[in-house]
Amino acid sequence: QVRLVESGGGSVQAGGSLRLSCAVSGPIFNTYCMRWFRQAPGKEREGVAAIDRYSSTAYADSVKGRFTISKDNAKNALYLQMNSLKPEDTAMYYCAAESARFCNRPDPKRIDYWGQGTQVTVSS
Repeated sequence: QVRLVESGGGSVQAGGSLRLSCAVSGPIFNTYCMRWFRQAPGKEREGVAAIDRYSSTAYADSVKGRFTISKDNAKNALYLQMNSLKPEDTAMYYCAAESARFCNRPDPKRIDYWGQGTQVTVSS
């Protein structure tokens, strides 16, 4: 059974940092495109970052240079290091897995598995 469990969210002031973690169980970690999405109140869910089986990464323009996605294959863990946080980064952040060899443009409809989400709140 596949399960994704996020942790590491919280409240931080603008300019601060947080590191999100996602514990992945089930036989998908080394073959799926792993993603982080976020959703703010009243907005659509958007892709933030992605990493494929070859560890190639991709980022939304709004977070490039500030966020870093990584994974630890030995621990079946996915991470999102978030630096220089802004109030507009406030959202629920979701770990997600897509059955794809490469990470193409993010689309929530193509996600096979979701985590339950972790809240990130950035105050000005």
